[in-house]
Amino acid sequence: MPASLDGFAQLPWWGVTAGGPPGAPSDGGWRASGFSPEQLAWGVPAPERTYWPARIAVAAAVGLYFVLPDRLIPGPRWIVPVLEGGVLLVLSTTTPHRTTEQSSRRRTLAILLVAIVTVTNLINLGLLVHALIHGGVQNGRELIFASAAVWFTNVIVFGLWYWELDRGGPQARHDPQHREPDFLFPQMTTPGAGRPGWAPAFVDYLYVSFTNATAFSPTDTMPLTPIAKSLMAVQSAGSLLTVALVAARAVNILS
Repeated sequence: MPASLDGFAQLPWWGVTAGGPPGAPSDGGWRASGFSPEQLAWGVPAPERTYWPARIAVAAAVGLYFVLPDRLIPGPRWIVPVLEGGVLLVLSTTTPHRTTEQSSRRRTLAILLVAIVTVTNLINLGLLVHALIHGGVQNGRELIFASAAVWFTNVIVFGLWYWELDRGGPQARHDPQHREPDFLFPQMTTPGAGRPGWAPAFVDYLYVSFTNATAFSPTDTMPLTPIAKSLMAVQSAGSLLTVALVAARAVNILS
């Protein structure tokens, strides 16, 4: 882990806040926590989390699949939900529910499940674009619902990828000697902006995914590693294709 920067914390402007409760530290308590600015930037050991928010997000993605029209689904409609639901059921009943419990089986199943949802959504997007180009979708409202389902699934699935990727995954983030961070959150660069020992939860990664899908680029959280940058680039491209091409065509149909 990197050593702290000597004298960095003594800069006169560092940790100054506009106000707060009487007697509260002006730096949010980060000095008293014992963490240096470099330790915060590297990512402090994460507190215990539950896997249920991520599992609920997968269930939501499965639900969005049923919004798609039959022409955008390859094969019988039940195959993908049964496959994804089966893996999710095994994951939820045979692996730990807390991030502090080690389980290589959980990580393998989780990555498999996210990969299935990712491939499925890419196929749905490809079929949507194909139907659009060849005139297979003439109902503008149907196209809007289909593109919205693909877009929101895109947000969910990449939020899951970021959650499983950063610093080696949810369980690895508990280790003080975790590998380098894949994402740089604002709280990691601005001591006092968050509580002492702050670490991202699943909702933080989902928010990163949402803002990347809407802005087509990173916003407040920066990707640091090549794989994080590649994932964000793929997500931005998919979101841009969905919004700019499909939604624009739907507006033309409606008009």
